[in-house]
Amino acid sequence: MTSDNHLAPHYGVIVDRRTAGGGANGKQGMYVVQDEEDGSHYSFDYTDIVTEGFRTIRTGERVRFHLPQRPSWRAEFVIRLDQPDPEAYYR
Repeated sequence: MTSDNHLAPHYGVIVDRRTAGGGANGKQGMYVVQDEEDGSHYSFDYTDIVTEGFRTIRTGERVRFHLPQRPSWRAEFVIRLDQPDPEAYYR
């Protein structure tokens, strides 16, 4: 990896969601994304999701993300690539 690796977009799949204990009801989650290129895992929370409205992601969705310079285990600027149809989401 080069020192500018954090500048290039990365692509990955959401592989896990873990309850972090925060939020109003104690169920705020941390998400884990696996980089498609090298298999590395990075985590992020809902504040890192770039969207309007409801900020959540489901396991199995593809995303594009960036890496900050530090810490190296975090993902940021996470953009959903395979958003589900709203009607399917509420079934």
